[in-house]
Amino acid sequence: MRVMVIGATGVLGTRAVARLRAAGHEVSGLARSPARVAATGAQPVIGELFSVPSLVTALRGHDAVVNLATRIPGPRAMTRRSGWAENDRVRVAGSAALAAAVRQVEEVRIVVQEGISFVYADGGSAPLTEDAPLRPGGVTASSLTAHENVAALTDRTVVRLRIGLLVGPDATTSAMLAAARHGAPLIMGSRDDWTTPIHPSDAAAAAVAALDAPSGVYNVGAPPVLKGALGAAMAEAAGVRKARAVPKWLVSRLPLAEPMGRSQAGGVGEAHGGDRVAV
Repeated sequence: MRVMVIGATGVLGTRAVARLRAAGHEVSGLARSPARVAATGAQPVIGELFSVPSLVTALRGHDAVVNLATRIPGPRAMTRRSGWAENDRVRVAGSAALAAAVRQVEEVRIVVQEGISFVYADGGSAPLTEDAPLRPGGVTASSLTAHENVAALTDRTVVRLRIGLLVGPDATTSAMLAAARHGAPLIMGSRDDWTTPIHPSDAAAAAVAALDAPSGVYNVGAPPVLKGALGAAMAEAAGVRKARAVPKWLVSRLPLAEPMGRSQAGGVGEAHGGDRVAV
């Protein structure tokens, strides 16, 4: 297919471009900086995410669009609500503009929209499914809004992804490991709760596989692991003796951090990932 990737220069986008090209697709990347997009191997197409006319022009000639655009703030800005404003704008206004543009480009038949699993409520030890209760709020609500915006394209195939905790060298993991060497915590919440990590390469693979999926919501993650096990692996990678944890009762009082303190995709035994993990 002829596939447009929005966010082609990001953590997921660069990997998605490589996988799409390896699968034989013709890949374009929405570009404000053509050189950066060209470096990924995608064909740069000049366009602006927040401009419907610009997107209409960019999307012409494509069969599918994969929107992986985000603007995740750095470690310091993450602690401030204002630090997430641009990411919210990308997800809310960007997805709305994309949906409006797709309505005007009949040849685009498939839309894939990124999203996050942190919109789910605390699930305890229950296996997480796409029908699990949601509890959006704070910086996670924009992910659901993005999904709602593209889901309104009822005459197209629309695949919405809920991606787990990205763990990889160019995700936020490196910053967390560096901070841990100075005493920062690696675990949000209880060591006995569950989390669903996913390497960016595997999340990108899911975005590519989504081109062949029916419309719907799909969780994206490796087998869930105990937070204590992931923390121990990250502590080893950071070269510190033990992973520090922020207690769950305290995380619950911090609006920006609270979603990260939830237990998600739980379960027990090897069928649910056991307690071993490598970073």
